[in-house]
Amino acid sequence: MKYFTTTSKASRRAVDCVVVGVYRRGKLGVAASEINTTSKGHISNLIKSGDVSGDAGRVAVLNNVPGVRASRLVVVGLGKSGGLNASSFRKAVATATRAISNTKTKQILNCLTLEPVANCGIYYLARHSVESISDTLYNFDQMKSGRKKAAMPLNTIGFAIAKRGDATKATRGAEHGDGISAGVALAKDLGNLPANVCTPSYLARVAKKLANGNGKLSARALNETEMKKLGMGSLLSVTAGATEPGKLIVMQYKGAGSDKPVVLVGKGVTFDTGGISLKPGAGMDEMKFDMCGAASVIGTMAAVSKMKLPINLTVVVPAVENMPAGNATRPGDIVNSMSGQTIEVLNTDAEGRLILCDALTYSKRFKPAAIIDVATLTGACVVALGHHRCAIYSNNDDLRNEIFASSNSSQDLGWPMPLGEQYAAQLKSNFADMANIGGPGGGSVTAACFLEKFVDDMTWAHLDIAGVAWRSGAQKGASGRPVSLLSEFVLSRAGALP
Repeated sequence: MKYFTTTSKASRRAVDCVVVGVYRRGKLGVAASEINTTSKGHISNLIKSGDVSGDAGRVAVLNNVPGVRASRLVVVGLGKSGGLNASSFRKAVATATRAISNTKTKQILNCLTLEPVANCGIYYLARHSVESISDTLYNFDQMKSGRKKAAMPLNTIGFAIAKRGDATKATRGAEHGDGISAGVALAKDLGNLPANVCTPSYLARVAKKLANGNGKLSARALNETEMKKLGMGSLLSVTAGATEPGKLIVMQYKGAGSDKPVVLVGKGVTFDTGGISLKPGAGMDEMKFDMCGAASVIGTMAAVSKMKLPINLTVVVPAVENMPAGNATRPGDIVNSMSGQTIEVLNTDAEGRLILCDALTYSKRFKPAAIIDVATLTGACVVALGHHRCAIYSNNDDLRNEIFASSNSSQDLGWPMPLGEQYAAQLKSNFADMANIGGPGGGSVTAACFLEKFVDDMTWAHLDIAGVAWRSGAQKGASGRPVSLLSEFVLSRAGALP
C-alpha cells in the first residue's frame, strides 16, 4: 500500500474517492464545508432533502459532484458535533470503506483526519484509518471453491492534514498501521483456518516461513521428544490423546543488541474437544479458535518484524490438540510440570493453563524484561467482561498499567483484573501441589492465579482473550485481537511512538 499526505483542498485532489464527514443538525465537517462551498451548496441541499445525514452510521456515495475532481465523494455521518473519539472515528472510517468496498476504487483520500477527535493526534488518526480500512476489507475465502469475490483494488490511501508539519507523524502512523494490519490479517487467517489444516505442525511452518530470509528473525520448533527431555509433563499431558504431535514454537527477533527481550507466550490449542471432560457438541466447531492466543503473538511478531522496530522480541507458542483417546489424560491424574510442581488435573478441559505453565517456565531462560501470555483461557472471562474487553492480570502494577494504557491507545480494549491469595487458595489439592481448576467462582481469576505460580520473579502479565478473539453468528470469524494492543505495547517499549 502507498500513502500520502496533503494540505490541498479536498475538492482539488483527482483521486477515485474522497471521504468527508457531516455532523447532526446539518453541521459540515472541515472538508465537507470546503466542498459544499465549491459545489455551491450541493451537500447542504442533500442534507435538506434527507439524502445525506449526520447520524452516526449513515453514509452516502455521491458521483460527479460539481467542482470536485474526485470521481466519488463519500459523505459519512459523524453524530453529535464535538463527540468524536478514537472508537467513533474508526467506525466512521469503516462505514465509509464498506460503502465503496464493491467498487473499483484504487485511491482514497481520507479527510476525516481534519476533524477534532478527543485525545487523538494525527499519528493515531492515520494509524486508525489504515487499521480500520484493512479490517473492513479483510475477507477469508481461501477454503472456498469456484470463483472468489473480487477485492477492491485499493493501492493508495491519502490523509488530509491541517499543516505540513503533521506529515511526518501521519506517515509514521500509516506505516505502523500497515505493519499492524498485516499482523492482524495473519492472526485472522490462522484463526479462521480449520483444525484439519491449522495443526501444531502448520503453525510451526508458518513461523519458520516468516523467519525465512529475515536476518533479524529466527524460528524453530521443539518436538515432543525434546519437550519430554525438558520435563514438560504438564504440556505433554494435554497432547497425550492426540495423533497430531505437539510443538513448542520459538521465534526470536533481535533488533536491539543485547537488551533483554519482551517475551510473548501464546496458547496454541489448535482444536479443543475438552479431552475426556468432553465439551458439548453444539458450537464445538468454534474450538478451532482456541489457538487465537498463538495466532495473535505470531501476528504481533509479523507486525514488529515488518515495522523493523529497535527491540528484542521473543515469541513462545505451545501448540497442541486436546483430544479424547484411550491414552488421554483423565480427570484425577497428576502430572509433573517443568517447574517441578505437581498438578492434579480435575478437568481436562482446563488444558490451556497446563500448556502455558510449562511454556512460562521455559521462557525464563530468555531473562525477559517483561513476559505476557495470551490465551483464550476461560468462559468465565466472557461472563465477567463480555465480548468487548480482554482481561489484564499482572504481578506488577506498572506493567498492568502499561498494558491497559496500550489497550486504550490502540482501541484494542482490555480491563485490569485482580489477583490474590484468596483466589489462589481455591486451587488447593489434597494429592498434588495444586489443582488445575479452582471451582466455579472467579474462574478467570483462579486461572490467572494458577499461571502466576510458574512465573517466579519474572515481571509477568496474562491476557485472557476468550471474549474477544473471535465473533460468532453471521459474522463468525477470528478478530485478530489483541495484535493491535500487543503491537502498541511493543511500539511503546521500543520508543517508536511519536
